Amino acid sequence: MLLKIAGEDLLRSVEAIQTAYDYFDLGVRTSSEQRWLHCSRKAVDRFKEQLEQIQTVLQVRAHAARPQLRPVSVHELLRQVRREHEHAALSKGICMRVVPIDDSIKSDDLLLGAALRNLVSNAIRYTRPGGRILIGCRGFEASIRIDVYDTGVGIPGEQIPKIFDAFTRLDPGRCEGSGIGLFIVRQAILILGHRIEVASVPGRGSRFSILVPRAGR
Repeated sequence: MLLKIAGEDLLRSVEAIQTAYDYFDLGVRTSSEQRWLHCSRKAVDRFKEQLEQIQTVLQVRAHAARPQLRPVSVHELLRQVRREHEHAALSKGICMRVVPIDDSIKSDDLLLGAALRNLVSNAIRYTRPGGRILIGCRGFEASIRIDVYDTGVGIPGEQIPKIFDAFTRLDPGRCEGSGIGLFIVRQAILILGHRIEVASVPGRGSRFSILVPRAGR
């Protein structure tokens, strides 16, 4: 609980700093000032991302002993995930589409939402400007598969078993992620008893899929 409260206080402080940088940006004149502001802003953004990931880990752990499996609207869940990531995708020049289905699944919306948010964040991080991300669904008799497709850098086959380990970054030189996003995904999916699949072609993109039982089955 203390860590959660401390994390929330730190996030508020970081958001205040980000607002100050936006204000400073109005008075930037020289190229050296622009470089300094850009580097400082990236450091603050990365710190905020790490704090948010730590908070997510704490939420997942707190939910581990008592996941609340109940009917969850697929359409509403994916709409919320899209809304939270739309700006990040657009600012990077990535086209993001969502194709949901009007159905319900049996899951915990907090844990499943945390997994999906990290999958989409990961897709944005590893997709180059001009790329595409599709969040869609495929229905089966007793389950629904939620897919996150991207046209990103892809993952070599021999590295796929490692990607869900904590602090794993396949290309640290090109990506500044915290390395715990997919670890959070695996922990949430294990708690829920769902299944996750990965398919990827280096240089062409990846598909991460979560298989969730339909509500009432």
